[in-house]
Amino acid sequence: MTNMRSRMKGRLARPLLIVGVGAVVAAVAGVGFSWVRKPRGTQGTPVIAAAGDIACGPADHNYNGGVGNQRACNEQSTSDLLLHAKLAGVLLLGDDQYENGTLSDFKRSFAPTWGRLGSKLHPAPGNHEYNTAGARGYFGYFGARAGPDHRGYYSYDIGSWHFVALNSNCRAIGGCNLTSAEGRWLKADLAAHRAKCTLAYWHHPRFSSGRHGDEKLADGFWRELYAARADIVLVGHDHDYERFSPQDPNGRADPVRGIREFVVGTGGRSHDPIDRVNANSEVRNDKTFGVLELTLHNDRYDWRFVPAGRATFSDSGSDRCH
Repeated sequence: MTNMRSRMKGRLARPLLIVGVGAVVAAVAGVGFSWVRKPRGTQGTPVIAAAGDIACGPADHNYNGGVGNQRACNEQSTSDLLLHAKLAGVLLLGDDQYENGTLSDFKRSFAPTWGRLGSKLHPAPGNHEYNTAGARGYFGYFGARAGPDHRGYYSYDIGSWHFVALNSNCRAIGGCNLTSAEGRWLKADLAAHRAKCTLAYWHHPRFSSGRHGDEKLADGFWRELYAARADIVLVGHDHDYERFSPQDPNGRADPVRGIREFVVGTGGRSHDPIDRVNANSEVRNDKTFGVLELTLHNDRYDWRFVPAGRATFSDSGSDRCH
């Protein structure tokens, strides 16, 4: 991996720990910080943030008037990380509103926290959104930002990067395999957008060491993206953070053409324990709420996991696009 470097935050230097080949894990030596003070490097380079598994329902016993506690319902503190950052977009990785994704709960819990990001939000639906028939609350809240025709999948560009938001609730939308409507749309979209760098995101992880584990229904997504030489996949569902080395569709390490997956189910809802380790998993944490920041250069990217509240775990590094 190229361009690896230590990061400085104000007067706090973070020591670096090399993990595996080309991975950098940073431990933050202080309490909280603001992205606004972080050097951006090349002027005009877009920065985005992402997380899933976000907002508790107001009836949750951990809701605590919207501020939650150390164990759950931290959507206020995670959204506070984003408010004053100069972000080009905020990607929502599904289960944006618990427990059933109703419109009323979106308005009462998600709206006053993550909803403050407004037009920067680019959502993908999770399984809890579909606890309401047809994910009506989700589509009712996000409207056109959730994509056309209540399909839950769409694409767009930020800077020189192409982004693809997918709907991994396969049984609810007629399938996600290569011959499904979504699979055919994905193939056509990738063929029409030959960007140097491509990022896709959805809810259910194709690969995960977390409680839910690998989701084989997402296999078709991975195969199409791999064929198109995509670079990054972001997912949620497991309430933890995990970074994988680049992999092929069969879960084999592939540093040349493989896709790097980040599980970022750390948006605030709760934590799930990690009790096993998948092949090619480089970094894992099941105790920290926070968001993933990505800096999008023309031919490479930098990543940084930013913890919420007084947590100290973080993870950072860089890689090139295919």
